[in-house]
Amino acid sequence: QVQLVESGGGLVQAGGSLRLSCAVSGTIFSPNAMSWYRQAPGKQRELVAVITSGGSTNYADSVKGRFAISRDNAKNSVYLQMNSLKPEDTATYYCKVVNLGAHYWGQGTQVAVSS
Repeated sequence: QVQLVESGGGLVQAGGSLRLSCAVSGTIFSPNAMSWYRQAPGKQRELVAVITSGGSTNYADSVKGRFAISRDNAKNSVYLQMNSLKPEDTATYYCKVVNLGAHYWGQGTQVAVSS
């Protein structure tokens, strides 16, 4: 059974930084993609960043240049470094892994950015 647990969320002032972590337990196989999504109140969940097993990354336009996704394959973990945070980044952030065609989600971690 694959399980994901996010951590690192919190309240930060605009311009500040946070680093989210997602630990994946259970057996996952390569190649796989690990990603971060977010969902603000009243809005649809949106893709923030994705990273492949080989390290290729892709970002939403709204976070390019501010956020950086990384992964540690030995630890089955994925990270999201968020810099220059804006109030519009306020949301619940979820990590996801796609393993053998199945999508697994974490429970989410809340990020609130005050102006």
